[in-house]
Amino acid sequence: MSEKSKNYLTSVLLFFLAGLCEIGGGYLVWLWLRDDFSWILGAISGFVLFLYGIVPTFQKTHFHRVYASYGGVFIVMSVFWGWLIDGITPDRYDIIGTVIAVIGVLIIFYYPRKEAKSCSK
Repeated sequence: MSEKSKNYLTSVLLFFLAGLCEIGGGYLVWLWLRDDFSWILGAISGFVLFLYGIVPTFQKTHFHRVYASYGGVFIVMSVFWGWLIDGITPDRYDIIGTVIAVIGVLIIFYYPRKEAKSCSK
């Protein structure tokens, strides 16, 4: 596997892990406060959200590109979460918005730039 392929694979894995932490942690807060679960779930959710803050630091590009791209990834993962966890089938507007978000991520994060170095890591 080439270095470029490894970098792409690593970035996608980091996006996925951060998405699980952000959406999973947020969902646990939702259950804790909206569905009256134990405060222990709230504490666990806080830790999971803390991990979400750490995972993006491993991406090999600039802060603004990472966080802008995570927004798009979270849109996609939230739609899938609603479908797989809550049983809410995405409608055509969910799908259209998700496709637009993916296009945005591809442009912001993966489009090649003329910069000599992609990050300071």
